[in-house]
Amino acid sequence: MADHAVPHFANDAGAPSIQIGAHEFMCIGATPPFDHPHVFLDMGGDHEIVCPYCSTLYTYRPGLKAEETDPPGALWLTPVAV
Repeated sequence: MADHAVPHFANDAGAPSIQIGAHEFMCIGATPPFDHPHVFLDMGGDHEIVCPYCSTLYTYRPGLKAEETDPPGALWLTPVAV
């Protein structure tokens, strides 16, 4: 994952919860320009956390890689300038 040192997730689908493979990450709400302030979330020893901006419930699932999500497609990567 060369784009971000910490994975960034967006919930464009409006899913009530997203399973992820990381305990520390950034929630951006939806993809820009509809994003909320990019907030760093750290589950610590817990396995779930709710984003204070968009109320998405993120649940840690050990079988997923840091950049994988369920439902799929929630990883956000900064667009590459051409």
